[in-house]
Amino acid sequence: MIQPVTQTNLAQAAMVHSESWKDSHKEICSPEFLAIHTPERQKRYLESEIAKGARLYLLTEERPIGIVSVRGSLIENLYVLPSEQNKGYGTRLLSFAIEQCTDCPTLWILSTNTGAKRLYERNGFLPTGNMVTHSGGLSELELRLDKTAQKS
Repeated sequence: MIQPVTQTNLAQAAMVHSESWKDSHKEICSPEFLAIHTPERQKRYLESEIAKGARLYLLTEERPIGIVSVRGSLIENLYVLPSEQNKGYGTRLLSFAIEQCTDCPTLWILSTNTGAKRLYERNGFLPTGNMVTHSGGLSELELRLDKTAQKS
């Protein structure tokens, strides 16, 4: 079930975000930097995203599994617990997020995140050519949904 994140389930969403974020960044961030991304810190981050207008959603089965946020047509924060990846949950969250978008969906991914790139390309997203380079040399790539390539 995918439901909006509220104060009632915000701690669960923060736990999913914390665990998944640490796993997806473990190859590129120091152990010290990973360690500060606790559920409590990620809860504050998610609260700030909601305050800025993001609509955040939590996917639960018997337990919380994944999250995604949508702001206008920008899809962000799509995270699935490491133990639940490659089971279709990311695709479910992405499909749901696409439906929530007000215009052609876009998103940004770390250039090193090959798993995310595969997921998005499999679902009709293509690179726009836009890229942002952060301190430390990390780059993010913008992807946009190609409606002609989207699965039916």
